[in-house]
Amino acid sequence: METDSIYIIKFSGEKVKFSLEKLKTSLKRIGADNQTVNLIIDKVSDELYQGISTKEIYNRAFALLKKKKSYLASRYKLKKAIYEFGPTGFPFERFIGAILKYSGYKTEIDKILQGRCVTHEIDVMAYKNNETTIVECKFHNEQGLKCNVKIPLYVNARYNDVKANWHINQKKKSILTEGWVVTNTRFTEDALQYGKCVNLYLLSWDYPKNDSLKDRIDRLRLYPITASTLLTKREKQFLLSRDIVLCRELIGDVFYLDHLGISQVRKDKILNEIKLLCNH
Repeated sequence: METDSIYIIKFSGEKVKFSLEKLKTSLKRIGADNQTVNLIIDKVSDELYQGISTKEIYNRAFALLKKKKSYLASRYKLKKAIYEFGPTGFPFERFIGAILKYSGYKTEIDKILQGRCVTHEIDVMAYKNNETTIVECKFHNEQGLKCNVKIPLYVNARYNDVKANWHINQKKKSILTEGWVVTNTRFTEDALQYGKCVNLYLLSWDYPKNDSLKDRIDRLRLYPITASTLLTKREKQFLLSRDIVLCRELIGDVFYLDHLGISQVRKDKILNEIKLLCNH
């Protein structure tokens, strides 16, 4: 079927032209070989129709990947896996803390800091080279939602209040150098423009280019526990409740899998998938 004239519906309701290249790129990005890529391209192309949703295309590709190699399906569902952290956003804070930790920072979660005017609950504190970064995490568990300019405006005000009081506390040997806003979705253009203007670092699913949240996760192989295709929803929630947010945290530590009360055969399958996923 000719795919050039096919229009698809995104989660936001926007209608866009289907891109075969975009699908190919997303499959190659997760490490699928040419044979697997071509198989999925052929199957998806055969089932395209005007107005098909991106969700339907994703589900078809995901099902085919899961059948071929489950760890590739886990990588493919990364965006969805982060939404599956649940409504509280707390696992997302721990997840961002873990990404920074594996990027060479020392981190603390949920710290109370005194500003010049009021106290602030900081999602993640990150320390490196005698410098401190404070990070605000904005988690959405629904697709299509964006962080508008109000978020960086608010975070910048909090950052400046904390900074104004930073030198007063003599225990703080490090310098407060940066404020970050991290989201699992996207920023509006106004939000990005404001972030650049006030020197607030913005990190989203697809921004900055080549160093976005998606890029960092793939580069460091820091896949969330919710990415597993073999663990059940209940099992994932159990692990998240025990502060296990990364798949790699289960490698070499079967304590938590033992507590799930699953068979050795299934345990081995789960660990094998995770090792392949993290390239351990």
